[in-house]
Amino acid sequence: MYTVRIQGAINPPVAGFLGECIDKAGEANAEALLVLLDTPGGLDSSMREIIKKMMDAPIPVVVYVAPAGARAASAGAIILLASHI
Repeated sequence: MYTVRIQGAINPPVAGFLGECIDKAGEANAEALLVLLDTPGGLDSSMREIIKKMMDAPIPVVVYVAPAGARAASAGAIILLASHI
């Protein structure tokens, strides 16, 4: 399983980075991609790009709000809901 940590606002660089991570995990035939998320939210356009990429992912994308005390507000909440698990 591949793991990536997203901390901070959801913006175009984050969307691009997460898209690359999904591609790399898929190319490596990973069991899944685990996204550890802590965000106050962010841009609608970046959130939509992330969700589209997750929906087209060849592997499951698991989004987990971490570490303790982390949050997934606004755009982060919708990314969390759109994840496979």
